[in-house]
Amino acid sequence: MTYTQPPHETSGPQEHSPSQTRTSPEAAVPASAGVSVGRMIGLDVARALAVFGMYIVHIGPPLSATDGVGSWVRYLADGHSSVLFATLAGFSLMLIAGRREPKTGLAGRQAKARIAIRAVVLLALGTVLSMEYGGVIILAFYGVYFLLALPLVRLRSGTLAMIAAGLALVTPQLAFALRSVLSESVQQSVNAYDPLKALSDVGVLDLLLTGFYPALTWMPFVVAGMALARLDLPASAVQWRLAALGAALTVTAYGMSLLLAGKDALRSLAEGGKSSAGSEPASFDSGSFEAQGTASDLLSAGPHSGTTFDIIGSVGVAILVIVSATALMDRLPLLRRLAKPITAVGTMSLTAYVGHFVVQSVAGMPTGESSQVSWVPVLTFVLGAIVFAAVWSRFFRRGPLESLLNAATKLAKYVR
Repeated sequence: MTYTQPPHETSGPQEHSPSQTRTSPEAAVPASAGVSVGRMIGLDVARALAVFGMYIVHIGPPLSATDGVGSWVRYLADGHSSVLFATLAGFSLMLIAGRREPKTGLAGRQAKARIAIRAVVLLALGTVLSMEYGGVIILAFYGVYFLLALPLVRLRSGTLAMIAAGLALVTPQLAFALRSVLSESVQQSVNAYDPLKALSDVGVLDLLLTGFYPALTWMPFVVAGMALARLDLPASAVQWRLAALGAALTVTAYGMSLLLAGKDALRSLAEGGKSSAGSEPASFDSGSFEAQGTASDLLSAGPHSGTTFDIIGSVGVAILVIVSATALMDRLPLLRRLAKPITAVGTMSLTAYVGHFVVQSVAGMPTGESSQVSWVPVLTFVLGAIVFAAVWSRFFRRGPLESLLNAATKLAKYVR
């Protein structure tokens, strides 16, 4: 599977294209075994939506410059697109490690090696991109997520769901406490001996705790995606239960935040929280964002606020997107055919994510806080990604970067 990100999530590694889906080993399993064409295509559609969401955040008008439908599109993309990438990344890990049943023995060891290799490659690629373009590149964070998820790849769905819930309830408060006692002098001392920090804006401390996508508060998304992968997702009953769960998580989290925090939470939602581009430009430039000022900030649910309410609500939104895309692609053949160009973007989401940085640089477009007030650049990038992916997928099985990533993981065959 393609790295989900986008990146993003990126994105997580992907090993098929629309043309291969019908003949892949999983697609050959009877429907009763819980595998369908719609499942794979639905995930690719969700990945493409995550990619487009990142385009909106990085290239589109800031929330303060939008109104009406545009403000809702911007708000839904801000924070939620990167969370969707992280959730899909967890799903992709289980496709490597054994979706319904974990691989064991030699196959299990080689699967873990493949995941570890992908993690190292993404960490290196994210660091290189940060060195070249500056700011926050989520790929390096994804490399850390993958490594931290390795001990969990053999767990059952229920266990993974409980771990994700526990992390969502505990890690925001733990992160707040750690940031409160972590003085600037300590951070500087740690960063002084950090080779990653010497190379780019994002060091080990950023990756784990103080960065824009810190592993401490972002692992719940990855683990939730791993739990989803272990379910019989194509089954109608499972889809209905997940849809109800996603809606309940979304309404409960944002509703409780508004109830407990009142106007402060409403203002946080209206302003887009700690946006990765727009309302908090310093975050994009430095690779870090400031810790919560007071404990009351833990009641907010704005994008990237890193609170329990933000995590639970964002997971709910991600579940709804994944389940909706899966159900629609599975039940509407005409829509599935019409969505092929979008699906192609999902099969090469790593290329689409990295490509938009390259194109921005070549075109001389600013990164970080957008000064755009027009949606034309975003629409141009979306259309460009669709056209490129559609043409490329007619001649090649994988996207350019997906092919390189797949070649790197072939080293796992030497694990015994």
